[in-house]
Amino acid sequence: MGMTCQGCARSVGEAARSVPGVAGARVDLAQNTLFITWAPTAIKDSAKVVQALDQAGYTASLLNSGTDSPKQSEWSPTAGWKFNLVFGGIATVLLIVAEWVFGLGMTRWYHWAAFAIATPVQLLCGSRFYIGAWNQLKRRDSNMDTLVALGSTTAYVYSVYLLFRGSHGHVYFMDSVAIITLISVGHFLEARMSMRAATTLRALLELMPATARRVAANGALVETPIEQLTVGDKLRLLPGDKIPLDGAVLSGRSAVNESMLTGESRPVEKQAGSKVYGGSINEDGQLDIEVNAVGSQTALARIIAIVQQAQDSKANIQRLGDAVSSVFVPIVICLALGTALWWGLAPESARALSAALEPFLWNAHQTVGGLESAIFHACAVLIIACPCAMGLATPIAIMAGANAAAEKGILVRDAAALEKSGTITCVVFDKTGTLTKGRVSVAAFDSFGNTKAAGLASALASKSNHPLSKAIASHAAPQGNVEDWKEIRGSGIEARVDGRLARLGSFRWIEGLGGNVSGGKSFHDSWAARGATVNALVVNDELIGLVALQDQLKDKSAEVVKRLERDGLKVHMVTGDSRMVAQAIAGSLGIPLENVHAEQMPEGKVGILQQLQERGEKVCFIGDGINDAPALEQANLGIAVSAASDVAREAADIILINSEIEAVPEAIRMARATLRAIKQNLFWAFFYNAAGVPLAILGFFTPMLSAAAMGLSDLIVIMNALRLRYRK
Repeated sequence: MGMTCQGCARSVGEAARSVPGVAGARVDLAQNTLFITWAPTAIKDSAKVVQALDQAGYTASLLNSGTDSPKQSEWSPTAGWKFNLVFGGIATVLLIVAEWVFGLGMTRWYHWAAFAIATPVQLLCGSRFYIGAWNQLKRRDSNMDTLVALGSTTAYVYSVYLLFRGSHGHVYFMDSVAIITLISVGHFLEARMSMRAATTLRALLELMPATARRVAANGALVETPIEQLTVGDKLRLLPGDKIPLDGAVLSGRSAVNESMLTGESRPVEKQAGSKVYGGSINEDGQLDIEVNAVGSQTALARIIAIVQQAQDSKANIQRLGDAVSSVFVPIVICLALGTALWWGLAPESARALSAALEPFLWNAHQTVGGLESAIFHACAVLIIACPCAMGLATPIAIMAGANAAAEKGILVRDAAALEKSGTITCVVFDKTGTLTKGRVSVAAFDSFGNTKAAGLASALASKSNHPLSKAIASHAAPQGNVEDWKEIRGSGIEARVDGRLARLGSFRWIEGLGGNVSGGKSFHDSWAARGATVNALVVNDELIGLVALQDQLKDKSAEVVKRLERDGLKVHMVTGDSRMVAQAIAGSLGIPLENVHAEQMPEGKVGILQQLQERGEKVCFIGDGINDAPALEQANLGIAVSAASDVAREAADIILINSEIEAVPEAIRMARATLRAIKQNLFWAFFYNAAGVPLAILGFFTPMLSAAAMGLSDLIVIMNALRLRYRK
């Protein structure tokens, strides 16, 4: 395909994703392979992908059907950059020993030997750079391959000229070979470390087993490829099996390890009715499950899609690097030509300036001027200015950060989310399902002696999916014939029951509609002081029942609030509950009462965020994602506390798939750490070129040292990004 570095891999991915119908593109730089995911309704035209890659300057061919990747031995000396390392490395060592140890650099027979050694290296090892440079030239573009090809070829061709002219002076075959070899070493290490940065994504891709035990209609077990399974199929799982697809347990009990999906290390108990997710591991029992999601609809497929989207996305900060890179190579070529003219036509002034700086740096390489001096220093400029580190700075940090976060059950949707995290000053929590467990139960029910009140409340609530309604519906058996039922979002329910108008909902809503709830004030205040939500039941505007509902705080909610405050963030809470209930909960969490926003309907949450933003706050909103999409959209940064079965929260920037909010501080810290790594990498890449190019112009870097320094700059950028994977 002609890829030589992560910058090439990124260009290949972008070219593939530009093809209509391509939903995703994953590039394996080590195997020189592109994997395409098509949209479900797309017409799969691989020829258009090949054409797009050709237009981008890369050649491509289709793998044989059923082949996932080229088959290469792990220890093959020709795999990836290994040939250049082995063949070029041997040649470089031989030439260095001959010149630096035995001092043969000026002998005539050594010149011919060096020519014989350098030529196959130039043709075979250098071919990857020549092909890359030629493909870029066909597009009237240039990249790192252009500079490497120019620098190495110039040194080689000039040495051949000296050899056949019969010169007894110094030749630069060692430098031409060392340039190719050292830069190949850098690319080899870059590819290895980039693979390490993407460990989590590869692990996710390998979670699905190839086959599953399908229970046939006659009860027999049939080993079936998972591609042939459909919704409704019944599967049998034995201890140690990987669960192939999402489903529901029909029978059996077991503990399931969902750590690769949720980041939670403790196994989860499963029994009849429990949900299971493809990619998790059945540990110690037999389960029969019914498949309810296949292909791209599974939780694992959604997680993989989000991680890939994050890795492939481009941060706004990267635009600076892209803008510089687009004109960088032509500028470097011009600088190299200027350097050649300076050292070739006015070597005295160049040597004088170098000598003036030597006391503050180190000894510059001494040349006598003329054509040799011009070529030598121009090559050094071309090589040291390779923009690989600049192009790698952002994507390698995003890749490492997104994968490290995914290991902890934190899905970062794109690079923009990482950038937004760095500006956050204020965190706003939705209460129900976020700070609380979302498992509401009826703590008390006052029916005022009406034996049908509980059944009537249950009948009204039974058609709603709201957590409060579900708790009321499960409290008693429904009674009454319900007609004209409707739910008023954020307020309550009203319907006609046996011909009478009945309402169940908040005191504030019912009072606003003329309902008489004055007789329930004592009950309301008593339970609200304990953090319960109180709903009233009225029939024809007369109070016939009161229900107190309590939701337990999550175990570490108070600790999470403290950690965020220690990180310098202001913490707010917004809820639809009454002010008394909200203040009781805020008091137990340590949230200042002035930061509590109670009695807010869903659209009111957006207004609260707007008010905070108007005061100059950069707001992170954290909700359960069920009714919080408008607030998640309005916030500068949206975090959804979600279950693994519903990770595709389109409005959220960051998704916590294990539903535990102790990951919130870690999510913000991880995003900030990734953003810091991006900025550090970009600074290093710019600083390296800003310092290295002038030093090469003045003779403080030889072409060989320039190649080593260029590889070192790549390693610094990559290793700085890899720190994110080992961050505690």
